[in-house]
Amino acid sequence: MSFDKISKQLVGDTPGRITELNYFRIGPEDAAKKVYLQAALHADEQPGILVLHHLLQLLRDADAAGELKAEFVVFPMVNPLGMSDIEFGQHQGRYNRSTGINHNRGWPALYDAIGSELAASLGSEAGENIDLVRSALRSWVKNLPQVTALDQWRRCIMQEACDADYVFDVHCADDSLVHIFTIPQLAENMQQLANWTGAAATLTAEDSGGGSFDEVWPALWLRLAREYPDKPLPLPVVSCTLEFRGQFDTFDDLNRRDAQNLYGYFQEQSLITGKVIGHKGEAPAPSDLRATERLRAPQAGLLAYCVDLGDQVVEGDRIADLIRLDGEGAFVERIPLLAGTSGQVISRMITKYVWRGANIAKIVGTEILESSGNYLLSD
Repeated sequence: MSFDKISKQLVGDTPGRITELNYFRIGPEDAAKKVYLQAALHADEQPGILVLHHLLQLLRDADAAGELKAEFVVFPMVNPLGMSDIEFGQHQGRYNRSTGINHNRGWPALYDAIGSELAASLGSEAGENIDLVRSALRSWVKNLPQVTALDQWRRCIMQEACDADYVFDVHCADDSLVHIFTIPQLAENMQQLANWTGAAATLTAEDSGGGSFDEVWPALWLRLAREYPDKPLPLPVVSCTLEFRGQFDTFDDLNRRDAQNLYGYFQEQSLITGKVIGHKGEAPAPSDLRATERLRAPQAGLLAYCVDLGDQVVEGDRIADLIRLDGEGAFVERIPLLAGTSGQVISRMITKYVWRGANIAKIVGTEILESSGNYLLSD
């Protein structure tokens, strides 16, 4: 049993800049399973920090009672670099300032890194193949360059996630219901998570186009299985992005219940024993992410929503009006923004002043949208 706080220093790119990265390792060191959780990869998304704060208390109590059957590695605030991104009294935190890259985009394609070197080593026993791949992955991550603070940060969290059996990246959206992003191969397990967390939608895509943190881990195993079909290569990692509502939904009682429900899911996975806590409901079945419309603003304006979160709409329904702010119809004309599909509204913009191309709502439908393209994420 253990409940260890670990601190790593990230050396900054300019004089005098040192950033502290804290995380926790909880549970038996010889556990057969490892669970990795992180929150605030997008540093401006704080509900997950409070959810994991409450989860830590539950895990500490379970560890003391000998009820943890897995090792839990928890980064309650995984991106301290992004937490420092405050300008003119406003916290940003979604993009790296030096590169302009979204913190949850462009994570490495792991098969390209280690896939070809495994060909001569893979055998006929699935467990041995899993150990072999994870050993190669750990070695590759360990030898990643550490030139910049961003390099150091990415290597540190990848070292902890690379051999985990569960990788949960906790986020939130603007103004949103709980929802999950995952791959279709994990739909059955994610249905259990959705039931526990009360997710309004579980959205599946094998490759959403952005190299997001949760996708790169299963992507390695799926590619290996395709490249080496004669070798037993199961999918040994359950990975997802778990969106706990919107940016303003950081409330003690609410996020405590979220933590209890997440704990209940882990109990159902036989990773924690003891008295079952949390409440399990019945969530909608997973759906293809390509059936979710990202409704965008055709020009700048002020939003006036006509729908609430959770509303069911049909194609052609008015989702919002966009009040013109310039041109001939400025401050008089209202431009109706109409649903391009039928389904449930699961997210809206917090800010009501929007610009051309801004993603103003997500509508979860059932019909694949030809307009979805290959990049299925918000910016």
